[in-house]
Amino acid sequence: MASYDLVVIGTGPGGYVCAIRAAQLGMKVAVVEKNPTLGGTCLNVGCMPSKALLYASELLEEAGHSFAKMGIGIAQPKLDLPTMMKFKQEGIDGNVKGVEFLMKKNKIDVLAGTGRVLGAGRVEVKAADGKTTVAETRSIVIATGSDVARLKGIEIDEKRIVSSTGALSLDRVPDKLVVVGAGVIGLELGSVWRRLGAKVTVVEFLDRILPGMDGEIVKQFQRILEKQGVAFKLGAKVTGVDTSGKTLKVQVEAAAGGNAETLEADVVLVAIGRVPFTDGLGLKEAGIALDARGRIQTDHHFATSVAGIYAIGDVIAGPMLAHKAEDEGVAVAEILAGQAGHVNYDVIPGVVYTTPEVASVGRTEEDLKDANIAYTVGKFPFTANGRSKVNQTTEGMVKILADASTDRVLGVHIIGREAGEMIHEAAVLMEFGGSAEDLARTCHAHPTRSEAIKEAAMGVAKRSIHM
Repeated sequence: MASYDLVVIGTGPGGYVCAIRAAQLGMKVAVVEKNPTLGGTCLNVGCMPSKALLYASELLEEAGHSFAKMGIGIAQPKLDLPTMMKFKQEGIDGNVKGVEFLMKKNKIDVLAGTGRVLGAGRVEVKAADGKTTVAETRSIVIATGSDVARLKGIEIDEKRIVSSTGALSLDRVPDKLVVVGAGVIGLELGSVWRRLGAKVTVVEFLDRILPGMDGEIVKQFQRILEKQGVAFKLGAKVTGVDTSGKTLKVQVEAAAGGNAETLEADVVLVAIGRVPFTDGLGLKEAGIALDARGRIQTDHHFATSVAGIYAIGDVIAGPMLAHKAEDEGVAVAEILAGQAGHVNYDVIPGVVYTTPEVASVGRTEEDLKDANIAYTVGKFPFTANGRSKVNQTTEGMVKILADASTDRVLGVHIIGREAGEMIHEAAVLMEFGGSAEDLARTCHAHPTRSEAIKEAAMGVAKRSIHM
């Protein structure tokens, strides 16, 4: 029976980062992983492979539609889907091997098998051959992540009706793809297959896409996606999928009921969100409390209802984001070492990796109105940004929300090329309680897209120069 200071169940971004930080702080650490490779959903069937396909499909579209106007003459590009999938897999393999290397470098034991909490200080690991071992440990961190949410009565077979996992590995481009859910995952993967040649229709229960993001930004984004060829059916629900024929028959009706119609599809992608993955962990038997949504209840130090057992990432409350899980992993490791680990949940950026990208951090305009917080707004379109003009990539804008009395930046929202890289300037500013004036007075290199952030900050005080 092995003995550790910390055993982490799950090796996604939250779990492996937690393990590394704990090892850096002098703890003897083990991780438990049920899958053949480390890295969790993010590295294997989520964030990373989707970004590889987004990048590759973006270049394909650029080559077919944008090169000629820049004076670059090439033959019409052709899709080689197997090679593109190989490119995706090479990226996955590189990242997974990187995590394996980090485990060895930090002298972290990898316990292969399915983890089950037997109570405080004891974790059972069941290997693929059925053999079980028990690891004793001073502390346990549950970092098992999340699973795809499912629609009642619609069975995901990962061939014709797919989750995000299946959508990353289709062996051909569907003529017609119906995406159920207009969240980040649905829009990103819908964009991939639309670029590769599919006719994409997105069905969303709500009357808007990207719930939780700034409404003005989202409306502009939807118009851009529609211009690209993505069709939307908002305020609608999928009530069933008939799989008996050569093509799928998707039954759709208004969310409020009535107005039923049938959509034909070769593939249906169910992307209605994710749910905490806690099956088989023995939480109930161990006395670990869950909330009404099946998430593990924790205090502000990530402690569960059982002493010595902690939880981070998608299994607890908060946005299901890899970087949120990473920060929580570092924080709980530092807390276990007697330090002041902390996560600022007011400054967690979110990004949609389409083209253009959508990125945000902090409060939305709707949030501020609901909270009766007086605010000022600064906006700047990329149509007025020099670098965007010369590159002819002028879609989108920067929007900054600042407290009306203190000028402290409360939220920043960007739609445009490289928005996901640009948002961190705002995150750093907000982490230090900076004002729009601070941002406006900071010299930005010219010509860059980031100048639009400075101009939007100046716009808070109604003094933008180039608009």
